[in-house]
Amino acid sequence: MTTKRVAGLLFIGLFMTSAVMAGDLKIGVVNTQKLLEKAPQAEKAKKELEREFSPRDKRLVAEQKDIKQMEEKLAKEGAVMSDGERQKLDKEILNRKREGKRLQDEFREDFNIRRNEELGKLQREVVEAIQQLAKEESFDLLLADGVVYASDQVDVTDKVLKKLQSGK
Repeated sequence: MTTKRVAGLLFIGLFMTSAVMAGDLKIGVVNTQKLLEKAPQAEKAKKELEREFSPRDKRLVAEQKDIKQMEEKLAKEGAVMSDGERQKLDKEILNRKREGKRLQDEFREDFNIRRNEELGKLQREVVEAIQQLAKEESFDLLLADGVVYASDQVDVTDKVLKKLQSGK
């Protein structure tokens, strides 16, 4: 175990011991992965990304289909084409493949940037909802990622999900 982990566990242990001595301690656990998957904001972001990137995706698929047809034509008719025609078609296929790869790389990069923007926005909303629930229900400690086990009694994920669904 690393020194930081040991120190963190000792701190939590001391915090819990002092809080127990002072009175009841209210602890909860939140499954943030579940929230990121099931929150209505996640579905909305997914649909927005699909709406935004679907036309470009369809154009890329159509271009790939055209290139494949050109390759099939070259394979079928290449033997009966003149050298000039065959070289011209071969060069056009190569150029369109290069351009298609460039466009696909741009698409992937743009999509990843937008997806990360949406994910960041969703993560901020989730954190705000968790903090709001913690204050409303007077939690002393809410734990998230890294929890190895949590009983249903302390798991407040569904409450946070309801808060996200209500838009508050």
